[in-house]
Amino acid sequence: MSELIAETRGRMGLLTLNRARALNALSLSMIREMTQALLAWRDDPQVLAVAVRGMSKEGPFGAFCAGGDIRFFHEAAHAGDPALEDFFTEEYTLNHLIHTYPKPYIALMDGIVMGGGMGISQGGSVRIVTERTKMAMPETLIGLFPDVGGGYFLSRCPGRVGEYLALTGHTLGGHDAVALGLADGWVDAARLPVLWETLANTPFETSAVIEHWVQTHFAHHNERLSLDVPRINRFFALGSVTEIVQALEADASDWAQATARLLRQRSPLMLHVVLAQIRRAHGMSLADDLRMERDLVRHCFHTRHLSRSGASSETVEGIRALAVDKDQQPAWNPARIEDVLPEMWEPFFSSPWPTHAHPLRDLK
Repeated sequence: MSELIAETRGRMGLLTLNRARALNALSLSMIREMTQALLAWRDDPQVLAVAVRGMSKEGPFGAFCAGGDIRFFHEAAHAGDPALEDFFTEEYTLNHLIHTYPKPYIALMDGIVMGGGMGISQGGSVRIVTERTKMAMPETLIGLFPDVGGGYFLSRCPGRVGEYLALTGHTLGGHDAVALGLADGWVDAARLPVLWETLANTPFETSAVIEHWVQTHFAHHNERLSLDVPRINRFFALGSVTEIVQALEADASDWAQATARLLRQRSPLMLHVVLAQIRRAHGMSLADDLRMERDLVRHCFHTRHLSRSGASSETVEGIRALAVDKDQQPAWNPARIEDVLPEMWEPFFSSPWPTHAHPLRDLK
């Protein structure tokens, strides 16, 4: 059974992520098939727009995409498989293609939308969430960073919410996603099958008509954002991860104490990398951010300045603890946030490639 179903119906190109048992985690073959379909439809005058959804164990919808295939990352890193390099180069190229796509790209973000799932949805021209949406960039939990353009879209959230989401991996519901600009509208999940079939079966005449029709089906809610943005700003505007965590620990509120405990569970080294990533990305174009993230992910698996690669990297250790051995006891190195020195994290931002040889040099 194909992990990705790409079909044309009516004037639509329709993509269904079809790896329900893995919550539609992206494999390299899915990335390649999705790219191939989008490039073909971009140049096909019969296709006016694209829509993407996920498959759950119960059928269409209910889950969107849980991210990249982290078990593959673990296996490939141990084996020295060059497909690991291809995965990130091709995934980030796909992310850029979606952000710059010349036709409406409608992402139906029902259920879990995390990591790589954000990468194939945030660039959409219409991003729809539901009451079942669970959205996050939780990469610090596995010793990684919010990639797939995460620096670009998180850094553009209000205030210091981007730093907060990137460092903690906090999960957002649909209403908060809309309020933060990470989604465009809300639809009741029960209406998605009809919306999908109507898109496929209506003889639309222009791309603009399709985009407008979808937007008229949004529910307009004005619920208050559940995040306390002024409090987030107060802590996450501080100059370093060490200052943020120590200030949280000095605050007696339950929220501050819980947030500090959560950050203490993440990779100390990668927390420092992530804070710098989000702050640097704020002034970058999408293409420059993706090039920076391609540099970062190379260093995550080949941390040569720390004499680490493969099984000894923070990322491989984090995946081992979460998804392979499942002992939830990652042996982070260094073990404490206070022990991370600038010379440990700053080299992550030095590109391993000269400009003319960068894997993403052609992104505009």
